[in-house]
Amino acid sequence: MNDETKKKINERYQQELYRGELFWPDSIFKDLIVSLGIFVVLILLATFIGVAPEAKADPADTSYLPRPEWYFLFLFKFLTLYGQIPIIGRIEWLAAVLIPGIGIGILTLLPLLDKSPYRHYSRRIFALTFMGTVVLDIVLLTVMASLPVAPNAQELATSTTLQAIGGLWIPIAVLALLVAMFIFRRGVYRESTRRSLPIWITIAGSLAMVAMTVVVSARAAAYPKPEEVEVASTLVDQIFAGQDLYSVQCVECHGDDGSVAVIEGVEGLEGEELTPINSRDVLYTLTDSAMYEVIAYGRPNAGMIPFGKTYGGELSRSEIDHIVTFMRYMWDDRFELPAEALKPLFPALAEGEVPSYEIHIAPIVKRYCFSCHREGKENNNYLMTTYEEILTTGDNKDKNVIPGDPDSYLLQVIQDTPIMDPENPSEEMIGVMPPKGHLKPDAIEAFIRWIMNGMPETAEEAAELFVAPVTEPVATPTP
Repeated sequence: MNDETKKKINERYQQELYRGELFWPDSIFKDLIVSLGIFVVLILLATFIGVAPEAKADPADTSYLPRPEWYFLFLFKFLTLYGQIPIIGRIEWLAAVLIPGIGIGILTLLPLLDKSPYRHYSRRIFALTFMGTVVLDIVLLTVMASLPVAPNAQELATSTTLQAIGGLWIPIAVLALLVAMFIFRRGVYRESTRRSLPIWITIAGSLAMVAMTVVVSARAAAYPKPEEVEVASTLVDQIFAGQDLYSVQCVECHGDDGSVAVIEGVEGLEGEELTPINSRDVLYTLTDSAMYEVIAYGRPNAGMIPFGKTYGGELSRSEIDHIVTFMRYMWDDRFELPAEALKPLFPALAEGEVPSYEIHIAPIVKRYCFSCHREGKENNNYLMTTYEEILTTGDNKDKNVIPGDPDSYLLQVIQDTPIMDPENPSEEMIGVMPPKGHLKPDAIEAFIRWIMNGMPETAEEAAELFVAPVTEPVATPTP
């Protein structure tokens, strides 16, 4: 920078200083206004959108895919794509430490490295094109990191290759060309093209990056949708979740109300005595953490298997917590059950109304039948976890549920009539269900109406079968 340029810059500085504004309070006031606006926006976002709740962290849950905050997603995607580079991709510290360190170092030393006196964007072509490419790549890497995981190895390999091209190789090529043109700007091309060529290279590279991201996103849109996991965030939701889990995992041995003292009908545990888990001996003497450990680890010497994933079971930490919450509020008289948790298992049936599987039968089956009638249990191969299984599985599938037949095996056993073995009439083939209790009258009525009216699956199918009650005319007394 020669003396003449320094003189011009100093004169311009004096002019700006003369007509400028005071740092206090003018500039500070503007900063405060902007900061207040951002603060208000954050408050509104937290209030009306909030953060999606997740289940409690469980180190034993190997199916969980941890994700960083959105503003770090591009770094993790960069590390993922960098790992695909042959040889150096295995040297992780290069991408995790060296490359970010170089970037931070350049930004820190930039005021010392950049000697240009010009500030207008038309004289800052290299800086704008270089940083524009970097920022666009950060945005696109964030988008790629937000896409769902490919469903199979072949699609994963294809998607990763396309992402590497759009998020790694094209930006590297564009940045390398920009740096080369900046270094050799005086000898490689003329002054007339010095400004336009970097812009066109950046535009072409940006379009290629965006196009590749669109292709990857379009492929990801066709992936099967992952099952959404509902997180029980309120106390009532936790009680309901615990009740459903208890019905599946615990009813077989402890009964639907936790009052069983002698196990019956469970292979290997027949006649085993245990303390009813709804009693004060259990609820008053065991803390929540102790109850959690009992469920998670089990009691092997007493025949209770582990249920926690840490010990080889199938329940996460949150799911066990929900069971404990259900037991506390349902059976412990020191806890008051919320009124919202007292809602009926299924909507009450009106006169002439036909129940459907999805509205009426499914909740009953989940509460009373899932525990035994699922894979891996002794149940005559009769599964009841889906509508199709209820109709088509079992050693006696032709007689379990027969449309319009009151002698269907299911209707008989829920009404305390066991099914006897035809070859040996004195021996029970199928016992009464549920084996440790009785269905409530409204649940039995729902099953009867459902089977007798053809077992409709959806509410729409059931509505077509509705029979309006006929009101008999009342005789008018003769005066």
